[in-house]
Amino acid sequence: MAHKMAIIGYGGMAGYHHDMIQNNFPQLEISGVYDVREESVQKAQERGLKAFSAPDQIYADKEIELVLIATPNDVHKSYAIGCLQAGKHVICEKPVTLNAGELEDIIAAVKNSGKFFTVHQNRRWDRDFLMVKKIFEDKLLQDPYMIESRVQGSRQSLHGWRGWKQNGGGMVLDWGVHLMDQMLNFIPHKVVSVNAVLHKVFSPEVDDNFTASFRFENGLHYIVNIAMNCLIIQPRWHVSAYDGTAVIENWDCKGKIVKLTDAKTMEWAEDIVYTAAGPTRSMAPRPKETTQELELPHIEVTGRDYYQNIVDSLDGKTTPLVKPEQALRVMKLIDLVFLSDKEKHGIACNI
Repeated sequence: MAHKMAIIGYGGMAGYHHDMIQNNFPQLEISGVYDVREESVQKAQERGLKAFSAPDQIYADKEIELVLIATPNDVHKSYAIGCLQAGKHVICEKPVTLNAGELEDIIAAVKNSGKFFTVHQNRRWDRDFLMVKKIFEDKLLQDPYMIESRVQGSRQSLHGWRGWKQNGGGMVLDWGVHLMDQMLNFIPHKVVSVNAVLHKVFSPEVDDNFTASFRFENGLHYIVNIAMNCLIIQPRWHVSAYDGTAVIENWDCKGKIVKLTDAKTMEWAEDIVYTAAGPTRSMAPRPKETTQELELPHIEVTGRDYYQNIVDSLDGKTTPLVKPEQALRVMKLIDLVFLSDKEKHGIACNI
């Protein structure tokens, strides 16, 4: 028998969830949706879904085991706690809340409910991220000291509520939360400082471009950059390690690893080298025989991993991989990103 679920908030992301479930997971049955917008209710009904007239109807339905919350960010907390108190498992769209304090309130409700609460941090299963993660799991590069993770575009568009501060819009809470979740998912050390600069290039209320710099206790420097006003795109990933460099150029995962054949300091000739930059020793080209080029790790992704984990959790085979305590670390960093920008300096921490 299929597990029954409901959706609160039937916008664009809810449509994605609906398609994913309908096309891949017969173990889940969507009983209906609730949305405050008439056009979203109509869209749901056109797709054969029941329209609940109030969230209380979802809370009261004993057959509904799981609720997906896909509303604007500012009401995630109230719906999540309502569902948990009604004995429902909950999937919440990211960002889980507007700040860490709101999530701590949800976690308290989780502990009293006996149900699971998880966040749709689906980009843990992105191919590009899994490639970078595997580079270090397989020790293709040793001792990274700087990682740059960038998502850039030029559309200059914050769709719908994403452009409004009241609703929790902006790029820090939209894309930044994904890249920070990825960061904490494969770096095992604590973050000891955060320094961030936010820009409102074309949006009057919320950030549309930002750069955040994180220092880890082991010395690793990690840069997260989101830009919606970028006409020359930088690589999706640039990884610097003591024995080489890795680059993933784009979402198609084109790129390479260039690794030293001998990690020792190379002996340079005393003569000045003349380059396009003028006479130099330190920036002269490295002889080709001192490096080797490797292919990026081969990774296959299905796009179904997140919901397979949800189904297995409902069946009692496992627990959700995206845990609220992990989301809390991300939200604490996001709080410091906003604080650092506001105060115009770095913030020490131990997260």
